[in-house]
This record gives sequence, C-alpha cells and structure tokens, in this order.
Amino acid sequence: MGGAGSGEGQGQILQRFPEKDWEDNPFPQGIELFCQPSGWQLCPEKNPPTFFVAVLTDINSERHYCACLTFWEPAEPTQEAVCSEDAAGREEEADEGGSGRLSPGTSGPPGQLFAPKTLVLVSRLDHVEVFRNSLGLIYTIHVEGLNVGLETVVGNLLTCIIPLAGGSQRTISLGAGDRQVIQTPLTDSLPISRCSVALLFRQLGITNVLSLFCAALTEHKVLFLSRSYQRLSDACRGLLALLFPLRYSFTYVPILPAQLLEVLSTPTPFIIGVNAAFQAETQELLDVIVADLDGGTVTVPECVHIPPLPEPLQSQTHSVLSMVLDPELELADLAFPPPTISSSSLKMQDKELRAVFLRLFAQLLQGYRWCLHMVRIHPEPVIRFHKAAFLGQRGLVEDDFLMKVLEGMAFAGFVSERGVPYRPTDLFDELVAHEVARMRADESHPQRVLRHVKELAEQLYKNENPYPAVAMHKVQRPGEASHLRRAPRPFPRLDEGMVQWIVDQATAKMQGAPPAVKAERRTTVPSGPPMTAILERSSGLHGNSARRLEVVRNCISYVFEGKMLEAKKLLPAVLRALKGRAARRCLAQELHLHVQQNRAVLDHQQFDFVVRMMNCCLQDCTSLDEHGIAAALLPLVTAFCQKLSPGVTQFAYSCVQEHVVWSTPQFWEAMFYGDVQTHIRALYLEPAEDRDPSQCASEQRRLWPMLSREKQQELVQKEESTVFSQAIHYANRMSYLLLPLDSSKSRLLRERAGLGDLESASNSLVTSSMAGSVAESYDTESGFEDAETCDVAGAVVRFINRFVDKVCTESGVTSDHLKGLHVMVPDIVQMHIETLEAVHRESKRLPPIQKPKLLRPHLLPGEECVLDGLRVYLLPDGREEGSGGSGGGPAVLPAEGAVFLTTYRVIFTGMPTDPLVGEQVVVRSFPVAALTKEKRITVSTPVEQIPQDGLHLRSCTFQLLKMAFDEEVGSENAELFRKQLHKLRYPLDIRNTFAFTQGSAHTPGRPPRTAKDKGPSLRTLSRNLVKNAKKTMGRQHVTRKKYNPPSYEHRGQSPEDQEDEISVSEELEPGTLTPTSALKPSDRMTMSSLVERACCRDYQRLGLGTLSSSLSRAKSEPFRISPVNRMYAICRSYPGLLIVPQSVQDNALQRVSRCYRQNRFPVVCWRSGRSKAVLLRSGGLHGKGVVGLFKAQNTPSPGQSQADSSSLEQEKYLQAVVSSMPRYADTSGRNTLSGFSSAHMGSHVPSPRARVTTLSNPMAASASRRTAPRGKWGSVRASGRSGGLGGDVGSRLAGRDMRGPPQANGAPPDSGFPRPQRAALYIIGDKAQFKGVRPDPLQQWALVPIEMFEARQVKTSFKKLLKACVPGCQDFESGPTFLRSLEDSEWLTQIHKLLHVSVMVVELLDSGSSVLVSLEDGWDITTQVVSLVQLLSDPFYRTLEGFRLLVEKEWLSFGHRFSHRGAHTLAGQSSGFTPVFLQFLDCVHQVHLQFPMEFEFSPFYLKFLGYHHVSRRFRTFLLDSDYERIELGLLCGEKGERKGPQACRSVWEYVDRLSKRTPVFYNYMYAPEDTEVLRPYSNVSNLKVWDFYTEETLAQGPPYDWELAQVSPEPPEEERPDGVELQRLETELGRPPERWKDNWDRVKAAQRLEGRPDGHGTPSSLLVSSVPHHRRSLGVYLQEGPVGSTLSLSLDSDQSSGSTTSGSRQAARRSTSTLYSQFQTAESENRSYEGTLYKKGAFMKPWKARWFVLDKTKHQLRYYDHRVDTECKGVIDLAEVEAVVSGTPTMGAPKTVDEKAFFDVKTTRRVYNFCAQDVPSAQQWVDQIQSCLSDA
Repeated sequence: MGGAGSGEGQGQILQRFPEKDWEDNPFPQGIELFCQPSGWQLCPEKNPPTFFVAVLTDINSERHYCACLTFWEPAEPTQEAVCSEDAAGREEEADEGGSGRLSPGTSGPPGQLFAPKTLVLVSRLDHVEVFRNSLGLIYTIHVEGLNVGLETVVGNLLTCIIPLAGGSQRTISLGAGDRQVIQTPLTDSLPISRCSVALLFRQLGITNVLSLFCAALTEHKVLFLSRSYQRLSDACRGLLALLFPLRYSFTYVPILPAQLLEVLSTPTPFIIGVNAAFQAETQELLDVIVADLDGGTVTVPECVHIPPLPEPLQSQTHSVLSMVLDPELELADLAFPPPTISSSSLKMQDKELRAVFLRLFAQLLQGYRWCLHMVRIHPEPVIRFHKAAFLGQRGLVEDDFLMKVLEGMAFAGFVSERGVPYRPTDLFDELVAHEVARMRADESHPQRVLRHVKELAEQLYKNENPYPAVAMHKVQRPGEASHLRRAPRPFPRLDEGMVQWIVDQATAKMQGAPPAVKAERRTTVPSGPPMTAILERSSGLHGNSARRLEVVRNCISYVFEGKMLEAKKLLPAVLRALKGRAARRCLAQELHLHVQQNRAVLDHQQFDFVVRMMNCCLQDCTSLDEHGIAAALLPLVTAFCQKLSPGVTQFAYSCVQEHVVWSTPQFWEAMFYGDVQTHIRALYLEPAEDRDPSQCASEQRRLWPMLSREKQQELVQKEESTVFSQAIHYANRMSYLLLPLDSSKSRLLRERAGLGDLESASNSLVTSSMAGSVAESYDTESGFEDAETCDVAGAVVRFINRFVDKVCTESGVTSDHLKGLHVMVPDIVQMHIETLEAVHRESKRLPPIQKPKLLRPHLLPGEECVLDGLRVYLLPDGREEGSGGSGGGPAVLPAEGAVFLTTYRVIFTGMPTDPLVGEQVVVRSFPVAALTKEKRITVSTPVEQIPQDGLHLRSCTFQLLKMAFDEEVGSENAELFRKQLHKLRYPLDIRNTFAFTQGSAHTPGRPPRTAKDKGPSLRTLSRNLVKNAKKTMGRQHVTRKKYNPPSYEHRGQSPEDQEDEISVSEELEPGTLTPTSALKPSDRMTMSSLVERACCRDYQRLGLGTLSSSLSRAKSEPFRISPVNRMYAICRSYPGLLIVPQSVQDNALQRVSRCYRQNRFPVVCWRSGRSKAVLLRSGGLHGKGVVGLFKAQNTPSPGQSQADSSSLEQEKYLQAVVSSMPRYADTSGRNTLSGFSSAHMGSHVPSPRARVTTLSNPMAASASRRTAPRGKWGSVRASGRSGGLGGDVGSRLAGRDMRGPPQANGAPPDSGFPRPQRAALYIIGDKAQFKGVRPDPLQQWALVPIEMFEARQVKTSFKKLLKACVPGCQDFESGPTFLRSLEDSEWLTQIHKLLHVSVMVVELLDSGSSVLVSLEDGWDITTQVVSLVQLLSDPFYRTLEGFRLLVEKEWLSFGHRFSHRGAHTLAGQSSGFTPVFLQFLDCVHQVHLQFPMEFEFSPFYLKFLGYHHVSRRFRTFLLDSDYERIELGLLCGEKGERKGPQACRSVWEYVDRLSKRTPVFYNYMYAPEDTEVLRPYSNVSNLKVWDFYTEETLAQGPPYDWELAQVSPEPPEEERPDGVELQRLETELGRPPERWKDNWDRVKAAQRLEGRPDGHGTPSSLLVSSVPHHRRSLGVYLQEGPVGSTLSLSLDSDQSSGSTTSGSRQAARRSTSTLYSQFQTAESENRSYEGTLYKKGAFMKPWKARWFVLDKTKHQLRYYDHRVDTECKGVIDLAEVEAVVSGTPTMGAPKTVDEKAFFDVKTTRRVYNFCAQDVPSAQQWVDQIQSCLSDA
C-alpha cells in the first residue's frame, strides 16, 4: 500500500461490452469487488500485471467465470481514477480502476502513485488458458503499442464461436496475428481439474486433503487461505473435482472480496477462499475448518467433528494415495533401488489422484441402483432412494460418515440426476456397474490397484485433452519488464460503436446457420451386481449357522402342526437365534409359507407363539429397519389372527405395536415407495416377465416420445391412480399399527413410540393435550376413556395425514385425490377404533397364560416388606455368571419373578425363563442403603419380547438389578416403587434407618430428644469418662492378658505374678469382658465410655500413659491420657480421651489445635513395643503452623498475632513429642541425634538386642528378620553411607513413586555433624501444604511431602470400578474389556499408593523414628494410612479382637465420617458415595493374600465388614463421630439389654454370636510369627482384584446376612439349641463331643510329626509353602454351603484346591467359638488333661456343664463355657488346693449320673463341687489332680 496519500477506494466500471445484456446472460452485479478482492488501493511503485479467475454463482446456480488481468497506471494527482470495462455475450469483458483522492501537493515523480486498472472477461464457459491469452493479447497490444485496433480484438473476442459438442476442437483468432485452439471435454459431466488436485495434495498432504474431502461431503464449512488468488481458485476447483460424482450445492466462492467477509458467519455450509492477509478476521469463527495453503495446515475447531471414511476404505485410500504421490516410498528400503523412477507429469498425477477418489466413490456407492424406488415413470421419472436398506446391506448402519452423506443435499442431487434409468452415461456409471468385482479382487494387491488407477487416469486425461498433440497456441506476449517502462498513455477509451458494429455483423452471419444442438447418446443405465457388505463382519456371538436356522424352521413347523410342547422346548433357543439377521429373515419367509389368501387363522396358543417370535424379531429393529425385517413382517401382522368369539377376530398387529419402527415416518415412506414400484412395474410387464424395475422404466422412457398424446395421458392416469390406491391401503395399515388395542395404554404407547415427537417441534401432543385430559380424568372418572381415545385418534390421524401429504405430493397425486384422502383418513381411524373395542373386550376373556408362582424371600427378624412383589424379569447384565456365556453353565438369567422392597433390602426372587434350566431359584438382593445409581430404562421382556419399562439399580455392594416390569405392573406401581426406594435410601434423619427401626413397634419418625436432655448426657459422660477409664485400666490385665504378645508381657510384672493376682477371682462380671456386653444399672455410664474403653484398653496395652495425676507416676511416663476433650470442646471429631506428651499442659492444647484443619491436632495413636517410636495422627495444617516454623526463622516480635503464638505452641508441642521419645529425652535441648545408640545408627558394633534390625545394614536385616530384603526397600537399605537412613530418607521414600520431586529433608552433614542425622520425627503431609518450605538442619523433625489422591478421586475411581465389575450392558464386543476398564478406574493405583506410603511409615517406625501422618482433614486417607501401619507393625491387630479394636479406635472414635461418606441421609445425597473404609479393607485384603498365615480372621470377615459398613443393618457404622453418637443417645442405648434374644445392634456383637455357631470368620492357616512386621509388595502387578467385587451367588443372594444364607428353613434363634445345650445332650447320650477343632488338631499334629523328625526345627510342612521370599502364602478355602462347611486345604501356592477334607457335617453346625487362643497354638497351651465336668455354682446357683483344662505347667485348673472358648471363666490355683474327696449329689445335680461320679475339691477359700459324666472319668479326674498336687 502506498505512502501519504493512499487510501481505500471504490472501483467503478469504465466501459462494458456489449452495453446491453445478452438475453440469456445478465451482467453480474458487484463485479468490481471481485476484480480487486483485497480492496482498491493506490500503490507507490508499479507492480507487474496479475491474472486470476474468480467464480460467481447466479440465482439459478449457474457459475460465471471472471478472468481478471490487472495492471497499474500512474494516478493523476487530482483525477478521479479512470475506469473502463467490456462485457461479452458469450464472453463479456470489463475493466476497472481505483479511485483515490490525492492531495494536490503530492504531484511529481518522487511521490508518484499508481492506480490499478483491470480487464475482466466474464464467461459461463471454463477455459482459463483462453481467457489468459486473450486478455494478455489486449494488454500486449496496449503496452507494446502494436498496430492492431483494440476494438477489433474485443469485437472478435465477443463473437468468436465456441464448439459445443463433446470432444471437438476449434482454432480461433482475435485478428492480431494470433492463434488459439479450444478443445471441449468428451463428457460434460466429468469435472475439469487441470493440475489443481495435484497442487492441492502438494500444498496440504494426504491426511489434510482427506479430512477436507470428508468435511465438504458432510456439509461442514471449509475456508481456504492463501496469499495467491490463483491458488485459492485452484484449490477450490480441486476440492470440487474430488467430490465427483456428487455436486457441491452450497455457497462456493473461491475468491471472497474483503468487503464481503461477513459472509463467513453464515449458518450454511460453504467452500470459500480468502486472502491470507485477512487471517485475523477469520480467527473468531468457531465452526469453520481453515485450510492454510501456504502453510500446509488444516485447522479443525474443537466443536467440529469430521466423521472419517468407513474402514477399510479410509486406510486403503490413504495407502493408494501415497503410492501415487510418493512412488519412491515403496522402494525406500530396498538394498538395490532401481536407478530411476518414472514419475508422472503433474497433469497426469492430477488425474491419478482423481481416479483414486473415483474408485472410492464406486466402492462406497456400489449397488446404489438396487435401492432406488421408481415411484413414477411418466410423465417424468420420480425416484426415491431407500437409505436404510442401503446402509443395512452394506453393513454400515452405525457409520457416521455414510449416514451424513446420504442425508446431505449433494446426495439428493445425485439421486435425482443419476437415478434416472435412461440417460447418457459416463465413467462413474461404468465403474460402479462393472468394475466392483475387480476392485474387490484387487484389494490385497497394491500393484493391481495402481494399474487400475492408471487406466482410469488415462480416461480422465483423455476427457480433458482429446487432442493432446494439437494444442499449439500462438499469442504475442509483452516484453520483459515491460510494466516498468512508462506507458506512452493510459489505456484508451474504446469506440463502442466500432465494437457494436463487429458484433452485429457476426450476428447477422450466424442467423442463417442452424442452431448448435448437442447430440446426447442416451442408454439404459446398468445396475451392476447386487450390493455386498463393505466389510464382511461376522455377527459376533450369533454367527447364524444353518443349525440355528434349522431350529427356527422346526419350531415354526411344530407350532403349525400343533405340537406345542415341542415348540415350547425350542422357543428359548429360537429367541436366542433371532438375535441374528439371517434367522429373522428365515422366520419371515417361513411364516409367509403358512399364509393362504392373505389370511391365517390360528388357535390361541399358536397365535401366542407367533406373536412372541414376531416381537422378538422386531425388538432389535432400529427405527430405520435397515435389514427390512419389519418390512417383511408388515404383510404378516395383518394376516395372522385368532377368533375370539363369533364375529370378533384379533389380528397379530394388535400385539406387536410396541416397537419404535412403526412410529417412524421414514419407514412407512420406504415401504410405500417399494410397494408403489412393484405395482407400477406390474402395469407395464406381462405377469410372466421378470425384469427389474429400472430396466422396465428405462424401456418405457425410451418409448415415451414415440407414443401418441392420448396414450401418454392414459399411462399417466393409470400410474396416478395406482399411487392413490396404495395411499389408501397404507392409511389403513398405519391405523392398524398405531392405534393401541387398549386405549388406556395410549399414553405409554405414545411416549414410547414417539408419536408425540412427530407432533410439531414442541411435542405439543404429549405435553399440552395429554396433560389436560389426564388431569381432568382424575377428578371426573367419567369421560376419561373418551377423552383419551379421541386424543389418540387425533394423534394418529395427524400422523397419517402428514405421511399422505408428503408421499402424494412427491409422487404426483392430483390435488382432488389428495383432498379425498384427507376426508377418508379420520373415517378409517374411527372405524378401526370401533373394531378394536370389541377385540379388546373379548381378549380380556381369554384365560391368561399361567405365570409362575411368586417366591417370597426370607426376611431378617425385624425386616418388614414395604412393597410386595412386583412382577419383573431380571435381565442379564454384563457379567457372565448365570447367563451361560463363555463361562458355560446354565443360562439362569433372564429370570422371571418378583422384586420386593423391604425396610432393609431390595430383593429379586424368581426362576429362570429358560425351561431347560430347571427349577432353580434365582435370588439377587442388596441393602437399600447400598444403592448408588437408579435409572429408568426401556427393555424388552425376554419371553414376549415387548418393550417394557424397566429399572436399572446398581449398588456399592457390587450387585446390579436390571429389571423389566411385567405388563401387569402399571407405570404407577413402577413409579411408586422408585419413590419408596428413594425414600428408604435417603431418609430425612439417621433415626429412620433400618438399624434403628428394625423390630421396633414405634413409628420411624420419632421426635428428636430435646436439647435439655442432651446436656446431662454430656455432663454425666465427662464425669464418668475418667472414672470408667480408670476402672477399665485397673482390670485391664485381667481380661486382656491372653492377647498380649510375649514382648508386651515383660513390660511390668512377670506373667506368674499376674496369674497370682487372678487366681482368687471367680467368674468375672460380664461387664468387664466385652465392651458391648450389658452393664449393671449401677454403672450408670454412657456407652461412649465403652468406646473410650476400647481406646483406653489399647493405650494400656501399648503402655501409653495413665490417667493418674500423682507426680511420682507422671515423671516416669513420657505420655499421658488427657481428658481435655471430654466435653468434645476442642475437637468434635476426636474421642474424649487423647494421648499427649506428659510435658504439655491441657490449656496449651486448645492453642495447638488451631493450627490444624478441623482442630485435629497431633495425638499419639500407637507406640512400637520395640523401638518405642510413636505413630501420631492429625489433620492437615492450616496456612500457618509447622510450615511457618520451617519458613522464615525470624524471632517473634512483641506485637505478634495470636496465630503466631499458636504456631509457637505448635513448635513446642512437636518438641515435646520428640523429647518424650526415650532415646531423645536424655540428650538435652535441640541437640542432633548424637545420642543415638550405636545399634540404631547402623554402625557395625554388634547390637545388644538382636531382634532390632536397622535399615542401614541390609545383610543384618535379612538375617535377623525372617523375610529376605524386598526389592522395594533395596534403595533405602543399601545406600552407600554407613548411616543408611540419613537425613533425606523421607525424601527418598517420598520421592519413590509418589511423583514428588526429591526434596532433601535435612542439610548435608557439615563438619559440625560428623554423622548424617536421622530425624526423630517425620511429618508426612500433602505436598501442597509444604510448598516453599526450607529444611532447617537443627530441627529434629523432617517433612516428607507426598502426593496423595483426594476423597473425590476415590469417589470417581470407585464409580469406574463399579462399572467395570458390574457392567450394565451385555455387549461384550463393543465395550472395553474388563481389564481395560479396571485400569481406567485407577482403583488399584490408589491401593498401591496407600500400601506404599504405609510400608514407608512402617520402615521409619521400625528404625526408631516417630511419624506424624498429617494428610487432608485427618479423617479419610490419614485414617487409612494410620490403620494400615498399625496392622502391618503390630500382630495384635491381625487378630479378630485386635482388628475390631483397631476399627473402633481409628475409624469410629477418631471420627471417620461414615454417614457423610456413605450418603446415609437425604442431606448427604448430593455428596455421593465415597468408599474410604472399603478401600482400607481392600488394602487389608491385599496384605492378607500375601501373608495368609498372619491373620486370625478369614478373607470372608473383610467382605462381611465391607458389605455391612454400607448396609445400615447395624448401628456400628452410622454417624460421623463419637460426639454425634452420644448426642443421639446411641452410645447409651445398650443398657439393660439381653432380656431376650434380640436383633444385634452392633456388628461386633453379631460377629461374636455367629462365631459361636460357625467358624466362617476364622482363618485356618493362622500361625503367626510373634514379632513379624509385614512389608507387603505394593506394585500394581502384585495386587489382585478383590473377589468381593466380582463374585456373586445367584442361588441365595449375598452370603453376608448369615440367617438368610441358610436356605433350609431353620428354627428361629431362641429355639435353636445353643452350645451348652448340645454339650449336655451329648453328655447324656454318652457320646464324646467331637468337633472340627479336634479334626483340625489331629491333622496338624500328624503333619507336624511328619515334618519334624528331630522334634524341633522347621514349623509344620503343611503350613509353610515354598513360595520365594519366605512369603508364607498358601490358599485355604472355607466354603460355606447351605449345610455344614467344606474345608479345602491347598498345599500348592497356585490356589487350586488340591486335597479336600470335608469336616463332618454335624460338626460344622455345632456351636463353635474361637479356633484357638490368640498367640499360642492350641498344642502349646499345655493342656495336660481336659474334659467336661458339671460344676455347682456359688451359693444358690445351679449346676452347669463346663469344659475343664488341667494345666500342669502353670499349675492351674481352668474352666471354659465351651470346649473351643478362648476366654477362661475362672481359674482354680492348685497351690491353694487342700484335698480332693468324693462328693454327694446336691439339689439340681444331673439326674442320670451315678452317685460315685461326684467329687469335691477343697481350697483354702471354698469348696468346689464337681460331677463327671460317669464313674471311670470321675476317677481319672481325681487321679490327674492328685498327681498334679504330688508333683508340686
């Protein structure tokens, strides 16, 4: 653009020739914009002339080519720039200039500006080279000043004659000594591309051009950018050439002027070119695909999806294109490449590329002529394309690309243009008809494909250049740099008169000549072979073998022969076979054979079978009916019928209406056109003739011109009346299938069938009119039927009318006939409604088909039915169990039965629908509380195959109910079921849950207690709390002694002393035994203190401080129990009693707590018995806090805020924790860890305690631990320095796999610190909260930043896990595989992280450093990690008792939010289900798998807790903290219970009760090593999917509600004989009691003897497997059957049960309590002699049978309630025994026993009375006791 004076101007036309428009060719408006598309501007220097061709499209879609040659002339300073213009008739010409005003001061050469002037040639013909030459000639004459009149040249140009006929040529001259040859292409329909396609590929590359090609075909907006106008028009021309044989029918502007850029925001598709200078203006276009020709890129916006070509065409096309464009690619890898490669010329390459696309279209549209419907032949052909059939037969129904192409405008044009049967044909017609087989055969031979492409390219080239040799042009050109010479004069104004005279002369000459008519060779278009699928896909599961079709045929013949039983047996197989297309076609053909004269009357059963099979066929039909199944059945549904009563016949159509295909207008249109075609063909063919419709039509079109006018009229009339009669026929057919038999069901039908959606866009039918009529009907019961019926009638009439309008106008029915039809339709509908009423009335009288009896489910005590059984079908979901999939087994699903909703569960019970499976019961249930997803679905019932409403319920206990309601269940009932379910799932208040309401007579919604009530409970609580905690601790060693591992026993006194203390005590009161047992009313203490006791009991066991305030005691204890939170004032979610350092005062704790989220300040929760390191837990830090200490180390200024003082308190607090650790306490102040004992610093001094192994010396570690060093820890142990666990252990541990950058947690040792220091306390926290923290070398604590997941990630991960394990759909092929979905869920990755962090903490604690876990709010992941660490470190927690204590302490007391995470109430509904506890159980399960001998509980116990922590059956896992439980009075509610057997409120109590009956919670392989610290592998490859997620038993439902799992009806609990009774009975029968325990002991003893010839050394061979790493993992499975239990021991480690020993059935049913005592196996318990004796209780108490054990080692006679009890009821110390004498029976003694069987034992305190079962055993007891005494 120019200098000072330049500016935007406006072009103006100077001259145009001819001055008046030609009649057939108006002058295009706005042409001046296109001559200078970038705007008219002046320019400071003279540019060379430019040439390009713009394309304009007029209102009739005719294209006008505007060739523009622009040159520059000096602008006069004051002049308005001059303009001239020519126009031509065949070719018009114009010429324009820019107007720019210049200030007068800029005249003269230095500021000279140049204005553009353009010569324009406008033509409807496309001869670019001729345009270029002609305009160039005019310019040359002007510039070079040749002696030729410009007027003559222009006149000749306007009048030269261009040949019309295909493939002709003509030489023209414009009278300036020039010669040009014009050639016309052979076939007009083939586009002319010159080199444009090849250039397009060169500029953009294969992939980009392919995506532009797909975009243009699927009607997206395409914009080309380039700096060259000629390139823009070439690119657009190239893209259009590729689309052949389709024509682009949207906006097409190869060069868009700058002034018209707003055209780009048009909503319609377009192909437009714009100068790259305007790229910025195109940036904000959101849905435009931009192709930058100069940069070679194609940018597709995010919101645009371009569907790719269907495979395999996409990849085939791609490879052929690369062979054409880059022939060297094939040879690039050859060792000896050929010396030269012949590459085609650009013009030839262009044709080869087009040939590839031509082949592509031939493959895509192969067989399209078979889907054309000839609706009319005369007077003009009317053709419709059957899209659905085409897609179906090509197997491309799902293909997005082809679907869009067929729906597009271009294809509609293709059908109307190429569908005509009699017309000129071209290359494409030949290709698609004759070359398909060849293309198919060539697919796998690239060279043959290339040969074919080259042949096609030759033809295309020949079409464009019919006479290649003659193309000799002779045209003068201007000299080199002629544009720089100053032109002698501006371009002159031409003499219009002269030009007009030349034109007139030529016109006069031509008048005599005959008009040029293009001769057309018309032929019948060949149809080609019938179509085939584009890719032969096997239809997956249902490959239709001949066997399947045979089954279908047999079943139908049985039905029509009346062999109903045979047919019934085959029916399920037939219904399965009908999933395949061939079987459905076969069914339609077979049924056709049984129809005579359009009618087949059947009996009721036959009718029922036929209808079922039809429904099954139709249920898989999409609305398109692409396989023609509905089309084949349509004549049949009006043929099959059954007589209901004289004069009333029911046709099959009334039973198959519920399918979406009937309400699809496209289906009816295709059917209609197909039938019309058949009838019209019949008009012209003799009955014997069999020719396809298009041949017939072609013949008729050929004869048409030869017919007389009358004959023509007659044919037109015949055709029209044929169409009309078909329209009436179809109006009837549609009314049959759209009017429901029972008009009350109409609402259902219409909502489903979508008639409403067709009712205008606003769906007015269903919304307004429906709603109105229904609303009225509820008030006034009358008139309901009529309102409803006429409403349906109206909808159907409108639907049919719309159809009739469309098809009749398209197929040329006269308007009179159409009016007649509109009058007829309502009558047809009304008549049909009347017939249906009678049919409906009569059909109700038919005896109903017998349905199976509903099976009532077993309910728990206290469980009540809310909704009684609704009949449903349970459908198979994605799991294979029960559906007879690849896993085999009978197909128990689908099953038919009923769904029950109770206060506790959703239960389905039923029987399989497949009669061959037999009478099996199918039960699937889950607790209402576990429901995570509920959605309505529409599914087909498995038997009748009618679409029905269904529900899809998924639960977090990994159950899924996919149900279809039976038609007898109304939609109201289904809705009621959903509402009730929702109400039960999300009660308003926690008190309304099953755990509270079970078995209680009062109404669920009882008013909450008043606030006044709460006060006292909290007050009494705080008063009693401390008192009770002391009491508990006082008795602690009495009750819990047995569980202490030996290492703890040495803490205070020797075990003997403890025993002495106990020896006096008689049977202890129940209150001290288990926290859930009843308390004496005198105790008056709240239940919360029992929970406190759970904590306190554990603190006492760990030796973590006392409650006493006496100074003497306090000094020795580093920690104390602080009652500071007893009113829950500091932290609501913490327990009332907390362990804090001795030195910290209670009042400081309040301030410390402010630094932590939720006030959860660090408290001790566990102490290692060996290294004395402690484990602390807390919430994450607030902004200030520890991090503050680590950041700026400035001293506090006097006026400091409270926050700073609290962070100081916090520093003091952490210091107190560090100094309370024994080995830091003696080193003063902020010393480094120089006080470390040598053993712990890892130097090679032999350590005094051999068991302590440090991480620094890998060899020592592996020797002293029984486990070899795991690879996991290699990096930590084997660090180069001698102090292996240096200051940066935390970072190394944290950096491993936690994705955090390594961060040193201690400065490198300098001269002041001779040894690398190890921190006394590691703080593990979120990486985010430690940002910007500088480690301080003096601190004795170190930060370990780790990156953990958040609770919401657990939630999303669980959702995906649930979908993977319980997929909702049965589609095995389409969905991702189970393993892929499992990986996507990232569940195992989270488990890996948890285990990884936990093992890291275990290592740190084991090495003597304390650890504070401070993650998130301290109640989710913190709890998981802390619990896992304790479980791995302390064998006590791996016992049943210990695990319970762990859960009570860490999860319940420390406030894991069970209600919030489990979304227990309506308030929590939005937060969703987040299974934090379940994830912890999964981690425990992973450890259990790796160390099966270390856990006393079985894997079933973990599943049991996993199931019941969400089931809300027990109160244990309700609410979010102890505080809430007390507030609700939950923890006080257990007083005075035990009056009678009652539902267990606590899950622990239930476990205890159940354990007495069955050993299901015990792990038979339990054989712990005393001090084993477990270090499981945590890599994802080592983790297994928990079978809790995948297994299910359909026979009885989930096995976790034990009462229900016993299928045989059992006596209720109170009548069941309990253990003591059984023993008494056994004793009376004189049968020695034999239990599973004895069998087990015998097996173990035998194994032990075999394994130890020397009597010591290795443990039993049975219990040690040869797994590497000394990991003792072997599988023992305890499988609970309905009766008894099977014990299978597998000795090989690959979990296949090798040998199975079945314990006796009776033994398993007997009451069994625990297996054996906790840490010593039964043998090592020194049972010198044992057996049953009756013992008389203390004064006034009855005789009772007890199990006595004489222990010679401990010198005791102990007694237990049962043989297998671990809790001893009392002890008689033999040291106190004075004499053993014979006794006498007293009142209440057993009657049947001999008097001599009684004996007494006298001690210093009292006399014990005993009675044995018989005299010999009494004698034996007396002898044994005597011998014990004499030994002493």
